[in-house]
Amino acid sequence: MPDAPAPDRRAGLAAGVGAYVLWGGLPLYFPLLAPAGPVEIIAHRVVWSLLFCVVLLLATRTWGVFVTLLRDGRLLARLTLAAVLLAVNWLVFVHGVTTGHVVDAALGYFINPLVTVGLAVLVLGERLRAVQWVALGLGAAAVVVITAGLGRLPWIALTLAASFGVYGLIKSTVGARVPALPGLAAETAVLVPVAVGYLAWLHAAGGGTWGALGGWHAAGLAASGVLTAVPLLLFNSAARRLPLSVVGMLQYLAPVLQLAIGVLVAHEEMPPARWWGFGLVWLALVVLSVDGLRSARATRLAARARDAAAVPPAAADPGAATAR
Repeated sequence: MPDAPAPDRRAGLAAGVGAYVLWGGLPLYFPLLAPAGPVEIIAHRVVWSLLFCVVLLLATRTWGVFVTLLRDGRLLARLTLAAVLLAVNWLVFVHGVTTGHVVDAALGYFINPLVTVGLAVLVLGERLRAVQWVALGLGAAAVVVITAGLGRLPWIALTLAASFGVYGLIKSTVGARVPALPGLAAETAVLVPVAVGYLAWLHAAGGGTWGALGGWHAAGLAASGVLTAVPLLLFNSAARRLPLSVVGMLQYLAPVLQLAIGVLVAHEEMPPARWWGFGLVWLALVVLSVDGLRSARATRLAARARDAAAVPPAAADPGAATAR
């Protein structure tokens, strides 16, 4: 991956930055859809995401992969569970940004890497290095500090981190069998019946906002589907062109932007307990990132050493073979 051509690396970096900037800017978008509530927004997001994915599947000639996923019962069961977790994540996020809790949403995505490490221990039985345990301890301390300082558990942050962490764990088990676009299409497809049913009930009860507030509002609800698929496709492009370590660093762009929006645009309060909590989380992420980079470097060096040891002397020294 580091030996990829420079244009590919630049394109990958641009795609990665674009993906995380779009994700980070979502707190500016969803409040524009008021008075639509979080559940209505998510229902539209599901429906329009699937329609947009169908267009892309036909354009990229990957419709067959999508159909194959739907026919694989065991794989579809995992994708259905992933879809439920994704819906929970979307719903809590939209609820947070439309009710004045953008900072809590940002905290959730800062905590997410720590949750991923914790799941590796609890679910996969992995053994952590001492430094990783320190990072987890700092993350737990941050939650305690924020809870004690604000007098309430930051449930939005914890739910976002937990739901997306388990979602990522499920997605990792299906691996390369599920490409990004067909996978997203399958996940939204299993949610569409519920979304359509809810929207039908909402409009029958006179509470739906689709078409009731003009064309721009209707277009905004429809565009939520595009804003779901495009960042994922950009991320997939970046992941193919950049080292994993670079992608891992880029992921912090989204919560940084969300935090900035919460503080500078939404003017949410940042009492000392919140700053101390965020400081502990950031320290934990620094510890985790440095350890990850050192571990990755050690792995690369060990692999090079094994490769060098595996080269026969004759191949290593063509002149020696000629002399013999």
